Amino acid sequence: SFQVYIIQVSVGNHQWTVKHRYSDFHDLHEKLVSEKKIDKNLLPPKKIIGKNSKSLVEKRQKELEVYLQTLLVKFPVTAPKVLSHFLHFHLYVS
Repeated sequence: SFQVYIIQVSVGNHQWTVKHRYSDFHDLHEKLVSEKKIDKNLLPPKKIIGKNSKSLVEKRQKELEVYLQTLLVKFPVTAPKVLSHFLHFHLYVS
């Protein structure tokens, strides 16, 4: 079994949700670290023990929201293509 995180995204007047597994965040992060030289410690660490406990899921969800907000602040004008795709910009922002 795996956990899917539902993250609220806000850009300007647009708001929507995206759903991703932690592994999706990890893949995004690896690409951004190699392509855009972002801090490799920015992504919350992967936890193995108790990974599906309600409190850990809620804590990780908040940490992943902060992670995405930090990325959006870091790229205020044009988000990297991999981040735009991850956040589904092509569906919501014209």
